[in-house]
Amino acid sequence: MVSSAKESYLVIGGSGFLGRHIVDALLARNDTVAVFDIVQRYHDVPFYSGDISEEEQVGEALRKCGATCIIHTASPPHGMDDPALYWRVNVDGTRAVISAAVAHHVSKLVYTSTAGVVFNGEYDLIGVDERMPLPEKAMDAYNESKAKAEKLVLEANGKDGLYTVSLRVAGLFGPGDKQAMIGLYDVYKAGQTHYQIGDNTNLFDWTYVGNAAHAHVLAADRLRPLTSDEVAKLKEDLKVALPYVNCTMGAQHIPSSASRPLGPYVIPPPDAEQITARWNDPNYQSAVRPAVRGRFDQLSESALARENDAPLQVAGQVFFITNGEPMPFWDVPRAAWHFFDKAFGTTKSSRSIVHFPREIGMVLAYGAEWASWLLGRKPTFTRFRVKFSCMSRYHNIEKARRVLGYEPQLGMEEALKKTLEWFVADLRKSNKA
Repeated sequence: MVSSAKESYLVIGGSGFLGRHIVDALLARNDTVAVFDIVQRYHDVPFYSGDISEEEQVGEALRKCGATCIIHTASPPHGMDDPALYWRVNVDGTRAVISAAVAHHVSKLVYTSTAGVVFNGEYDLIGVDERMPLPEKAMDAYNESKAKAEKLVLEANGKDGLYTVSLRVAGLFGPGDKQAMIGLYDVYKAGQTHYQIGDNTNLFDWTYVGNAAHAHVLAADRLRPLTSDEVAKLKEDLKVALPYVNCTMGAQHIPSSASRPLGPYVIPPPDAEQITARWNDPNYQSAVRPAVRGRFDQLSESALARENDAPLQVAGQVFFITNGEPMPFWDVPRAAWHFFDKAFGTTKSSRSIVHFPREIGMVLAYGAEWASWLLGRKPTFTRFRVKFSCMSRYHNIEKARRVLGYEPQLGMEEALKKTLEWFVADLRKSNKA
């Protein structure tokens, strides 16, 4: 399934957070890489400065570097109060990239989207897959512009020799992160780590940046139409269940009717010894098991028949990319705050937690929004943030694992430790701790 031809890559936004990790991943396997961005932060690959919304500037970079594959990660960060900038970069810029790719006969375009395109803050997302429709009204200008750009990318697939794919990354974090970690550190500095809204039973998806970069490289490698034999092989593989992602927790026993620890019985089942033996047998636990698919499974035979096997292709498709380990929402912030305590010799995170039910949090946030409005300030505590911290938001990544061959390379525990170590070192280097 991997392309045999040697590719040359142009990473648009390659000076940014995710973009730089993708450049590093490509360099690690000795690929030819160039970067297009507005600021040059690294000097180990050819760099082209330009405005992404200007097709001529993108085209000139493509002409000079001879790229056969574009990986487009460029976007203003989430949370800015500038809808026009989001539209110019994410929509007009992506349109210019597509046009330049076609004009210069580039055959592959991998686009970085966001899992936020299917979330509007009004309902939980519980194990949703790529069939989840976009909401009628986007959560904000950032997600609206990303959804529009993704639509342009997918519509361009198969036209003029260009194949495209969109990766919807959720909760990105890692070394180089200037958003999530700074937000957690600001709460820590303000001494507000003991506040919690909700009961922390809602699950949330995170994605380590190295895993996201790995997914982009896989998508680039596999971005071409599959042969009938390759599709047949994928279909055969669908009959076998995938193991759960165990990067953090390690191998675990999963109880079943045929293999489980026996509880108290008045009369044990007739095959009690076999049930217990299977539970204790590591070979039985690791044995291949058939995949059980219902009619609502996007990779069931009936679903694939309705879509002419399109979900088994990379070209023209979207894929959710996460760490595959959804966690209770407050667990990651608390892990970060405990790490900061150890790093800085403080005890801010040891205070007793004050729990606020969601309803009380909404009332308090409403008051904070009014106070900020009266004082002419931008509110930091909002009703949206209350809803966000109390909602489930996690995704099914089986399609990425099956079709892209994606498996998270680093689990949440190790990834968070690596990220926090980098963040603290960076704070000390800049004397902001």
